[in-house]
Amino acid sequence: MSETGSTKGKNKTPKTPKTPDFEIGGKKVAPGTRKIVDIPISLLSNHTPVNLTVNVINGKRPGPVLFVSGAVHGDEIVGVEVIRRVLKSPALRGMRGTLLAVPLVNAFGFLNHTRYLPDRRDLNRCFPGNARGSLAAQLAHLFLHEIVERSDFGIDLHSAAVNRVNLPQIRVNEDDPKIMEYAEAFGAPIILTSPLREGSLRQAAREIGVPILLYEAGEGLRFDEMSIRAGVSGVLRVMRKLGMTSERTVRAPRVPSFKSSNSHWLRAPVGGILRTFKMAGEFVHAGDVVAAVADPFGQMDEEVVAREDGLIIGRTNLPIVNQGDALFHVASIKRPSEVQERMDAIETHLQSDPLLDEDEII
Repeated sequence: MSETGSTKGKNKTPKTPKTPDFEIGGKKVAPGTRKIVDIPISLLSNHTPVNLTVNVINGKRPGPVLFVSGAVHGDEIVGVEVIRRVLKSPALRGMRGTLLAVPLVNAFGFLNHTRYLPDRRDLNRCFPGNARGSLAAQLAHLFLHEIVERSDFGIDLHSAAVNRVNLPQIRVNEDDPKIMEYAEAFGAPIILTSPLREGSLRQAAREIGVPILLYEAGEGLRFDEMSIRAGVSGVLRVMRKLGMTSERTVRAPRVPSFKSSNSHWLRAPVGGILRTFKMAGEFVHAGDVVAAVADPFGQMDEEVVAREDGLIIGRTNLPIVNQGDALFHVASIKRPSEVQERMDAIETHLQSDPLLDEDEII
């Protein structure tokens, strides 16, 4: 063999490895394509099928698998809109790895405008589930095995319950410094370390080694533009941190999140008519009067007083309260002098983010 022939092809640039087909629900999604896959859950009593529907985007180049889920509680619809906008984002062009977008985990509750499944169970207390258990247990088992176990990372999108509102926030495990890096990348106004709850998706995912960020923002059965924008930006930033999207197309957060490892609820001292003087996102000092509860006849007026300094991260929207009702969720903050300035900067930053469609204003 000649010298030229013996070196033929040795100087060629190696080809970039391609992502393999992604298999889920008996379907294959080729690299560089997206496909909506229906995974059967059950039949309704009128024989209507109900599916766990996944929008699979499989990038041309290899990378991590990320799932983003919404409406685990069927009335928490902010996450549904967050995922819809993420799926339309130009940042997904040329994406690495695979995105599993599940906007409606609890389709039963979504259709019925309720938090629960038809069996009156809370899906987020039924993980890891059981393939032969209740409807909620079966759905939990299906989601865990079809979605979570195929993923390297997850973002679970929630809101407050009906008649409450949450400041956009990320909740993480207390003893996981690695996931804190992704919480910081998300860029929500506050990161709250909170214990894992028995039967929650976050706990079940941790047991199988899949880290999850829990996003809480807005209120049940309502869209809130700032909460949606914060969610969209946060999901794309986590994808940037994971190396799935280009750093040129997704901006890092300009203002660091507050962090808190302690929070408490201020509760109604008596039943009556509630008048609130503070909103979610406002800082309160110990001794501040944040609300008052009066009787309908105007003969009694009880003040609700802040016990300690903190940031209001959640509150009720109901003016009619019973004694002991949760009114304000307050997170302890170490540097209160910076709160107002940074909260204003975060809000300005969210307002400056471009909408994905010209008609996206809610």
